[in-house]
Amino acid sequence: MWDNVIDFFKNTDPVLGAFIATVFTWLVTAFGASFVFFFKSMNRTVLDVALGFTGGVMVAASFWSLLNPAIELSDGGWVPAAVGFILGALFLYGLDKVLPHLHINFKESESEGVKTKLNKTLLLVLAITLHNIPEGLAVGVLFGAVAADLPGASIEAAVVLAMGIGIQNFPEGFAVSMPLRRLGMSRRKSFFYGQLSAIVEPVAGVIGAWAVFTFTPILPYALAFAAGAMIFVVVEEVIPETQKDKNTDLATLGFMLGFVVMMVLDVALG
Repeated sequence: MWDNVIDFFKNTDPVLGAFIATVFTWLVTAFGASFVFFFKSMNRTVLDVALGFTGGVMVAASFWSLLNPAIELSDGGWVPAAVGFILGALFLYGLDKVLPHLHINFKESESEGVKTKLNKTLLLVLAITLHNIPEGLAVGVLFGAVAADLPGASIEAAVVLAMGIGIQNFPEGFAVSMPLRRLGMSRRKSFFYGQLSAIVEPVAGVIGAWAVFTFTPILPYALAFAAGAMIFVVVEEVIPETQKDKNTDLATLGFMLGFVVMMVLDVALG
């Protein structure tokens, strides 16, 4: 089956492939959000472990799929990787300061970004939407590298990254829809907003693929940019959320498991 998947993407325009791959990651988010129809509440321990797992996948993907290839494409040079990495972090930092949002399990008074009259529901959705931008961008950048026929770029690596992002999007969808349900929203609306948070991924994926394909020299910078953006999200958002309760050790083990899963996927299949 793996060979069939790879053959499909090899015979597909890479920019279209980026769109299909990120639609997959969006659908996995929707699948996770759909669990709001079957459960009345979410155990806090499960949430913390799931978010820890998400962080582990993102950190592993940032290095194995993005930062390390950026260094290799620069013939071992560190400048493009370092510059792109910092720019990615600054990009998310800027969005974090401007886009109004509220992290899961935070009080409404702890919302970030510009002051707004948006309700808590939309602020929660915007927080996860912010989280998903670098994920879609990362997948798109790898597909763009394939489109540009750059040395070392492979469909296998791009598909593996999409798989890893999809895996960690499942608990994300659940983690968004359940708090919305607790706020009194109907199951249908909780699902709708839960899956909506990942709709930005196909958009970011296509933009990333198109940009790299059109402006080939930026690839090392683009790879590192996506890595820096993802690491910023993990350190600023994901990890702190897992440390707010009494499940710090379990959340850390979830992080380790997520890192290993993504590493194995990348090394074994990418």
